[in-house]
Amino acid sequence: MYHNIADAPRDLQVYRSLYVSPRVFARQMWLLQRLGYTGMSMTAAAPYLRGEQQGRVAVITLDDGYADNLEAAMPVLQRYGFSATCYVVSGQIGQYNGWDAQRLGVRKPLMTATQLREWHAGGMEIGAHTRSHPRLTQCDETQLRDEVHGGKAELEDLLAQPVTQFCYPYGDHDDRVVEATREAGFIAATTTDRGRAIPATDPWRLPRIQVARHHLLPQFAMKTLSGYEDRRQGGRRA
Repeated sequence: MYHNIADAPRDLQVYRSLYVSPRVFARQMWLLQRLGYTGMSMTAAAPYLRGEQQGRVAVITLDDGYADNLEAAMPVLQRYGFSATCYVVSGQIGQYNGWDAQRLGVRKPLMTATQLREWHAGGMEIGAHTRSHPRLTQCDETQLRDEVHGGKAELEDLLAQPVTQFCYPYGDHDDRVVEATREAGFIAATTTDRGRAIPATDPWRLPRIQVARHHLLPQFAMKTLSGYEDRRQGGRRA
């Protein structure tokens, strides 16, 4: 689970961990490839998540749809023949992180419609991350449907193809939210719960491993390629 592939602003006081520098990201992708892993989008990895195929795969996800994902992450992913899924807040396309910019003190540019099409044309996947990045468990039924179904419809109109992957903002979900996600037609959804997904994992409650700014390469390897995160519980901000 990544967010920004960029150097953290010097004046950013909180959530610097949401940034991974382009140089560090490139080293991490190099290590995966060196150890025989293939980086994949959610859809590409679906047969592995269902237990239909086996192999060394790492599902790469990026939350929110920041412009630096296209500028800094995609060239690295393409260099190694990897793909990734970027979860997009459909109501903020071409704008900035309106859900937390005031609290962070940083307006982070989000991909425009043209950039999202470029991301997709580059072999990458776009998933849905609602329309406005709310806490879904706090939404009433009308708001929940608008955020989940509406966000899916907006992205499908933009791409002219189905959008089947979903990510819960802040990792916030319960049985009602999961059911709304299933009903909308998504085939899988990611949380911020810590751990690696296995074929027995509920596809609408998939855990992930947050990769943060301060993680050195050995820490990255330990977190992603061992059972280290599987033994831990709890959520992460997304």
